[in-house]
Amino acid sequence: MDTSELLKDAATRAARYLASLADRRVAPDAEAVAALARLRTPLPGTGTAPDAVLAELDEAVSPATMAMAGPRFFGFVIGGAQPVTLAANALATAWDQNTAFHQVTPGTATLEDVALAWLRELLGLPEGVAAGFVSGATMANATALAAARHRVLADAGWDVEAEGLFGAPPVQVVVGAEVHPSVRKALGLLGMGKARVQEVEVDGQGRMRADRLPPLTPPAIVILQAGNVNTGAFDPFVEVVDRAHEAGAWVHVDGAFGMWAAVSPDLRRLTDGMARADSWSTDFHKWLNVPYDSGVAFTRDPAAHAAAMAVTAAYLPSASERAPSDYTPELSRRARGVEVWAALRALGRAGVVELVERNVRQAQRFAAGLHEAGFEVLNDVVLNQVLVSFGEPDRTRAVVAAVQEDGTCWCGPTVWQGRTAMRISVSSWATTDADVERCLEAMVRIGRAAA
Repeated sequence: MDTSELLKDAATRAARYLASLADRRVAPDAEAVAALARLRTPLPGTGTAPDAVLAELDEAVSPATMAMAGPRFFGFVIGGAQPVTLAANALATAWDQNTAFHQVTPGTATLEDVALAWLRELLGLPEGVAAGFVSGATMANATALAAARHRVLADAGWDVEAEGLFGAPPVQVVVGAEVHPSVRKALGLLGMGKARVQEVEVDGQGRMRADRLPPLTPPAIVILQAGNVNTGAFDPFVEVVDRAHEAGAWVHVDGAFGMWAAVSPDLRRLTDGMARADSWSTDFHKWLNVPYDSGVAFTRDPAAHAAAMAVTAAYLPSASERAPSDYTPELSRRARGVEVWAALRALGRAGVVELVERNVRQAQRFAAGLHEAGFEVLNDVVLNQVLVSFGEPDRTRAVVAAVQEDGTCWCGPTVWQGRTAMRISVSSWATTDADVERCLEAMVRIGRAAA
């Protein structure tokens, strides 16, 4: 089978899989998972025909997947890839462009430049911010915080890229008590420590309390949150950014999904003051609904960003235009901006606003329906996150397990401020209002049966 026929076969199988998602159970059944054992074979001594390899993949793995690309997966803040982004991803994969230097890959580098300009406009970020496409929110946080580390230590007279952290002035790092684990991971990767951070008390929705911000002494970094992973709540940017800047601290915003509130006239108030920070991170497999391995780090300080990330070597081309590799941890990487450009080109501003506002409205419908059924909604539903308790912790855990086993939808458990809850995250382009009503019926039915 030649390449053309193989790609057609893959497209046919992919389309058939996607078409099945509207009706199939969300979690794979036990039989499909058990059948994966057939893949655990010794390395074959001889090769297998490509079409047979593709068939084996489809027949063994497709039935055993979680239907994350479908309309009824609410387990994490992720959305299935929009069709145009899936198709763009396939085309970009065929192009096989290592988008490190504009001179070498002008087509994909230009797409990334354009997408970044559109993103700055959509998210209301300042003109002139630097940005780099990375693999997701964890690396976006790490990249932005590397720029922050460079700047605050350079201001203290220390070249961290040359000298490392041995003997460097200690950096004060301040986070909210409900900071996302990806931020702690990024701090660990950067040698600033997961556990040595100063935690600030949060309020009843998980927002950092500005009145509990400790005294800041440079070099210092304050990390704020746009969208608490449990409640969707936003830290008080205006108050904290002002105080941090007065003290000479760098402010980073972890906006993995919450930054997208800035696109909506109805939700933008949640992000007041966010654009005055020094760096920001967000994730495109969340609300923009592109395939995985796509995020971005923005910084207000291009020089610090490039100082933390740029690499040179005799065999690498000199940059007469923006070199994407100057703003990312990787030198070799795929053209991550292609799908982002495709999503924004297809949706336009109005489409992005509609997507975000629809998912927020759907989350509010989940909250209202569950409250009306007599269950306790624990959070103020300001964005796309809903926390619901079905009573005692054991009962709530049992309901979550039963919802997952039922297959109508998939939600995960969480423990938030001492309460066990089911967490509903609504962030998929594919979720319709009919899907919400179908899932609500299942949740209420199962919740009442557990009483």
